[in-house]
Amino acid sequence: QVQLVESGGGLVQVGGSLRLSCAASGTDFRFYAVGWFRRAPGKERDFVASASWSGGGKDYTDSVKGRFTISKDNVKNTVYLQMNSLKPEDTAVYFCAAKSVPYFGLGSDRAHEYDYWGQGTQVIVSS
Repeated sequence: QVQLVESGGGLVQVGGSLRLSCAASGTDFRFYAVGWFRRAPGKERDFVASASWSGGGKDYTDSVKGRFTISKDNVKNTVYLQMNSLKPEDTAVYFCAAKSVPYFGLGSDRAHEYDYWGQGTQVIVSS
Protein backbone atom coordinates (compact mmCIF):
# COMPACT_ATOMS: atom_id res chain seq x y z
CA GLN A 1 0.00 0.00 0.00
CA VAL A 2 1.42 3.36 -1.04
CA GLN A 3 1.34 6.11 1.54
CA LEU A 4 1.94 9.78 0.77
CA VAL A 5 2.59 12.31 3.50
CA GLU A 6 2.81 16.03 2.74
CA SER A 7 4.61 18.60 4.82
CA GLY A 8 5.93 22.14 4.54
CA GLY A 9 2.71 24.13 4.50
CA GLY A 10 2.17 27.17 6.65
CA LEU A 11 1.50 30.89 6.77
CA VAL A 12 3.54 33.14 4.49
CA GLN A 13 3.32 36.74 3.36
CA VAL A 14 2.62 37.81 -0.19
CA GLY A 15 5.74 37.43 -2.29
CA GLY A 16 7.22 34.82 0.00
CA SER A 17 8.22 31.22 -0.68
CA LEU A 18 7.43 27.78 0.63
CA ARG A 19 8.63 24.33 -0.31
CA LEU A 20 6.15 21.50 0.06
CA SER A 21 7.38 17.94 0.41
CA CYS A 22 5.56 14.68 -0.18
CA ALA A 23 7.22 11.57 1.18
CA ALA A 24 6.19 8.23 -0.31
CA SER A 25 6.46 4.86 1.39
CA GLY A 26 5.38 1.31 0.69
CA THR A 27 6.54 1.14 -2.91
CA ASP A 28 9.34 1.71 -5.39
CA PHE A 29 8.57 5.30 -6.21
CA ARG A 30 10.42 5.15 -9.52
CA PHE A 31 7.36 3.65 -11.17
CA TYR A 32 5.00 6.46 -10.32
CA ALA A 33 4.23 9.75 -11.99
CA VAL A 34 3.26 12.47 -9.57
CA GLY A 35 1.09 15.52 -9.28
CA TRP A 36 0.17 18.37 -6.98
CA PHE A 37 -3.39 19.60 -6.66
CA ARG A 38 -4.98 22.22 -4.44
CA ARG A 39 -8.38 23.04 -3.02
CA ALA A 40 -9.04 26.67 -2.20
CA PRO A 41 -11.77 27.59 0.30
CA GLY A 42 -15.18 27.03 -1.26
CA LYS A 43 -13.74 25.67 -4.49
CA GLU A 44 -13.11 22.32 -6.10
CA ARG A 45 -9.75 20.59 -6.22
CA ASP A 46 -7.62 21.95 -9.06
CA PHE A 47 -4.50 20.77 -10.83
CA VAL A 48 -1.26 22.57 -9.99
CA ALA A 49 1.66 20.61 -11.42
CA SER A 50 2.73 17.15 -12.53
CA ALA A 51 5.89 15.27 -13.40
CA SER A 52 6.75 11.96 -15.03
CA TRP A 53 8.18 8.87 -13.36
CA SER A 54 11.69 10.27 -13.85
CA GLY A 55 10.78 13.75 -12.67
CA GLY A 56 10.80 15.17 -16.19
CA GLY A 57 7.84 15.89 -18.44
CA LYS A 58 6.73 18.70 -16.16
CA ASP A 59 3.40 20.42 -16.60
CA TYR A 60 1.88 23.37 -14.74
CA THR A 61 -1.40 25.17 -14.61
CA ASP A 62 -1.08 28.61 -16.17
CA SER A 63 -1.50 30.54 -12.95
CA VAL A 64 1.66 29.07 -11.38
CA LYS A 65 3.98 28.92 -14.38
CA GLY A 66 7.23 30.70 -13.67
CA ARG A 67 6.55 30.69 -9.92
CA PHE A 68 6.20 27.03 -8.92
CA THR A 69 8.56 24.14 -9.63
CA ILE A 70 7.79 20.45 -9.19
CA SER A 71 10.62 17.98 -8.68
CA LYS A 72 10.87 14.28 -7.91
CA ASP A 73 13.69 12.53 -6.07
CA ASN A 74 13.51 8.79 -6.67
CA VAL A 75 16.33 8.12 -4.20
CA LYS A 76 14.57 9.89 -1.34
CA ASN A 77 11.10 8.78 -2.52
CA THR A 78 9.96 12.38 -2.27
CA VAL A 79 8.18 14.91 -4.43
CA TYR A 80 8.64 18.63 -3.92
CA LEU A 81 6.74 21.73 -4.90
CA GLN A 82 8.83 24.88 -4.66
CA MET A 83 6.49 27.86 -4.53
CA ASN A 84 7.86 31.36 -5.05
CA SER A 85 6.26 34.79 -5.39
CA LEU A 86 3.21 33.55 -3.54
CA LYS A 87 -0.09 35.35 -3.96
CA PRO A 88 -3.24 35.38 -1.80
CA GLU A 89 -5.00 33.31 -4.48
CA ASP A 90 -2.49 30.51 -3.82
CA THR A 91 -4.12 29.97 -0.42
CA ALA A 92 -5.40 26.39 -0.40
CA VAL A 93 -4.92 22.90 0.92
CA TYR A 94 -2.28 21.25 -1.25
CA PHE A 95 -2.38 17.54 -2.04
CA CYS A 96 0.20 15.33 -3.66
CA ALA A 97 -0.83 12.35 -5.75
CA ALA A 98 0.83 9.41 -7.45
CA LYS A 99 -0.15 7.14 -10.31
CA SER A 100 1.45 3.92 -11.43
CA VAL A 101 2.99 4.28 -14.90
CA PRO A 102 5.20 2.32 -17.29
CA TYR A 103 8.66 3.57 -18.17
CA PHE A 104 8.56 7.11 -19.53
CA GLY A 105 5.04 7.49 -18.17
CA LEU A 106 3.85 11.05 -17.72
CA GLY A 107 1.83 12.69 -15.01
CA SER A 108 -1.63 14.11 -15.64
CA ASP A 109 -3.78 17.13 -14.86
CA ARG A 110 -6.77 14.84 -14.24
CA ALA A 111 -7.28 13.96 -10.59
CA HIS A 112 -9.20 10.76 -11.30
CA GLU A 113 -6.14 9.26 -13.01
CA TYR A 114 -4.18 9.17 -9.76
CA ASP A 115 -4.17 6.09 -7.58
CA TYR A 116 -2.89 7.48 -4.29
CA TRP A 117 -3.31 10.74 -2.41
CA GLY A 118 -1.80 12.42 0.59
CA GLN A 119 -3.83 14.00 3.37
CA GLY A 120 -3.02 17.56 2.36
CA THR A 121 -1.08 20.47 3.81
CA GLN A 122 -2.49 23.96 4.34
CA VAL A 123 -0.90 26.99 2.70
CA ILE A 124 -2.08 30.46 3.69
CA VAL A 125 -0.75 33.53 1.92
CA SER A 126 -1.48 36.73 3.82
CA SER A 127 -1.57 40.17 2.25
